[in-house]
Amino acid sequence: MNMSNRISYPIVLALLAVYFPWGGTYLAMKFAVETLPPFLLAGIRFLIAGALMYLWEASRGTKNPEKIHWRNATIIGGLMLLGGNSLVVYAEQMVSSGIAAIIIATVPLWMTLFAWLWQGGTKPNSYVVFGLLLGFLGQILLVSNSFQSISYNPSQTSGYLILTFASLFWAVGSLYSRKAQLPNSAIMSIAIQNLMGGLLCLIVGISLGELSQLHIEHVSTRSILSLAYLIFFGSIIGFSAYIWVLKKAEPTIVSTYAYVNPVVAVFLGWIFANEQLNSTDAIAAFIILVSVLLITRNSTPKKIDTPLKKGSNTCSLSGLDGEGI
Repeated sequence: MNMSNRISYPIVLALLAVYFPWGGTYLAMKFAVETLPPFLLAGIRFLIAGALMYLWEASRGTKNPEKIHWRNATIIGGLMLLGGNSLVVYAEQMVSSGIAAIIIATVPLWMTLFAWLWQGGTKPNSYVVFGLLLGFLGQILLVSNSFQSISYNPSQTSGYLILTFASLFWAVGSLYSRKAQLPNSAIMSIAIQNLMGGLLCLIVGISLGELSQLHIEHVSTRSILSLAYLIFFGSIIGFSAYIWVLKKAEPTIVSTYAYVNPVVAVFLGWIFANEQLNSTDAIAAFIILVSVLLITRNSTPKKIDTPLKKGSNTCSLSGLDGEGI
């Protein structure tokens, strides 16, 4: 595939639809959680997005998922959406949206490491190993910097640690989804993952007593609009564009979202939420993004099958949504 084919105008537009909607989800989560409890917020988002995608696929005559598909979707939704995304929402009560995006950008680091150690993947080459070490150095720098000011903002350190666990959950869920048996339709696969993940988020939110924290009359317009953004631009448009470009471009091109999204998130947080990075945070962010660049550019990509084969799900790769995440 030559460069002109890889970077055609439709591909550029699709990449922009991934960069900006997903990069904007971190700020949207920050605004939404101002007046909405985090796990209920995540549950509502994923249930609505999943239901809309499911109905769309059903209207097109897509075959209903089988029992094993629902089981695997529950596992993936639990790892990636409950353990990954909803923890990001929770942590954004403590840290800025830009910092959240930067820490979640380490997902490719964890995926590379786990794929090698857990799934018998290709041993990382020297560039990838250097990228892994560099990425972990960046994370250590971020967390150690928060300890220096812990007397002023102790919750910030907790937020960093929660985001690290969110990255781990997302990476494990992504790797599991690669081998899990799921519907042939990528959209249907994502729909049932959203439905089951959303249900789990609601269960956790209710168990934690978030219903008593939800006061409809106090929910701000900004939170409602942010929730709508997360549903339509983050979950539906962002996912659709990602799936399309995944089939049309090389994985190394698609993987650029992993280090473009944090830049978008930091910029939007600075413009709309007056978020600031201190010099140490900025250095750590730069180190992490360079590490992700090294890993994504020097890893050996696996062939992506189109259409999706039964028993696989190549659309559930690292950092989806982090959904924007």
